[in-house]
Amino acid sequence: MPAPAKPDPVKDDDRLIVALDLPDVLAGLELVQRLGNTVSFYKIGLGMLTGGGLALARELKDELGKRVFLDLKLFDIGATIEKAVRGLAGLDLDFLTVHGDPHVVRAAAQGKAGSDLKILAVTFLTSLDRADLDAGLIRAGELADLVRERAANALADGADGVIASPQEAALIRALPEAKGKLIVTPGVRPAGTALHDQKRVMTPAQAIQAGADHIVVGRPVWQADDPATAARAILSELP
Repeated sequence: MPAPAKPDPVKDDDRLIVALDLPDVLAGLELVQRLGNTVSFYKIGLGMLTGGGLALARELKDELGKRVFLDLKLFDIGATIEKAVRGLAGLDLDFLTVHGDPHVVRAAAQGKAGSDLKILAVTFLTSLDRADLDAGLIRAGELADLVRERAANALADGADGVIASPQEAALIRALPEAKGKLIVTPGVRPAGTALHDQKRVMTPAQAIQAGADHIVVGRPVWQADDPATAARAILSELP
């Protein structure tokens, strides 16, 4: 009798979200096929949207049984946000990002009502530092303090979670408003990989230990010679 198959410790671990920051649907599907069962959760952002991103989201959900995070970082007047989110909620997506401004978060929460869609509020982009905030006329203060305040306000206004640098994950997790809420961290780079345009980074294990529920990784996976091996290496180091 053949020996029973050994359990796969990384299969179906949805803490890793792979960013499909690729030019079009065909490139996205090719990567998904190469990753196979190793990855169950994918992010589709603005860069993919004009290349058929919504069609890809539907195929990932309906045909391949994957989870989908639509990273659009919506920002507009409340009525427009509510209408847009209501339409997107009908696509059976899992996560959707909006900017963490109070009126945007409140409108998004109203728009997703009755669905399982999770609204994630963006605090500050992980590619920004204090000098960038100064250039954008954001009020003075330590970046970490501003992130914590922005996150607390967004969660109180109805966000299901926040997007934040892993360097601020522990601060956010300690907030009373964060109880039962999601923390999703881009700006994650495995040890020894290039930072590219990210400035506030941690390794995958460090991000989870700091309180993140999910980590978002793009280039270190899809630029690898063997993306599945790269993804498995990330998953295997998660605590």
